[in-house]
Amino acid sequence: MRRVHFTGISPTVRVAPLLATPLAGCAGSPTLNVFGSFFPSWMLCVVAGVILTVVAHRILAKTAVDKSIPAPFLVYVSLTAAFTFAIWLVWLG
Repeated sequence: MRRVHFTGISPTVRVAPLLATPLAGCAGSPTLNVFGSFFPSWMLCVVAGVILTVVAHRILAKTAVDKSIPAPFLVYVSLTAAFTFAIWLVWLG
């Protein structure tokens, strides 16, 4: 078996294909056509996540559960992220 030596190739040229490999899945951008304008779909998911978090906050406030939350800011930011990711997975798969 014959070994191949890369003596004449610079290290950056040898590493470039390895660095570009994770970008192979970026074939298309996640945009939607909203009223004739392309809009990033993740922004719509974030807006829906914020709206669901506001609804959850109202429900927790009416049941007085929000008074027992130890770190409300972190809980509501986490709820926003969870709702956003759930909507992204359900809607765009």
